Amino acid sequence: MTAQEQTIQARVHIQRYNPDVDRKPYLQTFDVPVPQGMTILDALAYIKAEIDGSVTFRRSCRHAICGSCAVNVNGKNMLACNTPLRTVLTKKNEVTIRPLSFQPIIKDLVVDRSAFWEQYLKVKPWLIPPENSGPKEYRVTPEEVKALNRAETCIMCGACYASCQVVAMNRQYIGPHALLKAFLRVLDPRDSAPAERLELVSGTDGVFRCHTIFNCIDACPKNLNPTEAIETLRKLTQRRLAFEKEREERQKTL
Repeated sequence: MTAQEQTIQARVHIQRYNPDVDRKPYLQTFDVPVPQGMTILDALAYIKAEIDGSVTFRRSCRHAICGSCAVNVNGKNMLACNTPLRTVLTKKNEVTIRPLSFQPIIKDLVVDRSAFWEQYLKVKPWLIPPENSGPKEYRVTPEEVKALNRAETCIMCGACYASCQVVAMNRQYIGPHALLKAFLRVLDPRDSAPAERLELVSGTDGVFRCHTIFNCIDACPKNLNPTEAIETLRKLTQRRLAFEKEREERQKTL
């Protein structure tokens, strides 16, 4: 057995907080055996099953809802399920896990995401098809798909939202997660409400509130670019009505 394959011991510091009994959050340390391949989520599950059943965190693996296990690890937001624990250990084999920022803590690593989802719903993230559209296939060109820049792969984990300094200062800000979804619908040639969407995101809490700090890019576990999407929306808001006309012409050929 190589040194890399051997089980090592890690000290896992988890932020604990139960608002019903605790005055403020605190760190609790757990010693965890780390075999090769153990993820952060595996370590949390081990702690809950073998050491302290009161440790609380979110996970939705194999429930068709990816992204719920996002946490802050050593100051960086990431998914606990696909991050090997060994890759985030310090030289002293330690790691600190905290909940995502800027959201009320329900317990331990679980935060209240109500504001996150409210901002998401503001942009009407569902597709609005053309009026009188029937049961037929709508053909989208490869160029139009490429222009979406993989925005459809966003899993709504909240890592970008919890890293955004504008969200920290202004909870009314729509947020990078919702603006990325707005970008997805605005650029989708099958959507019939681009002007309405552009007007919605052009307000004081929309795309012009972004400070272009790029934290959302660094935090995204899917390597998406919300900042670029926001910049595209900014440009399109300035020609909203013309873009609507172009969309109407495009849909005639769908």
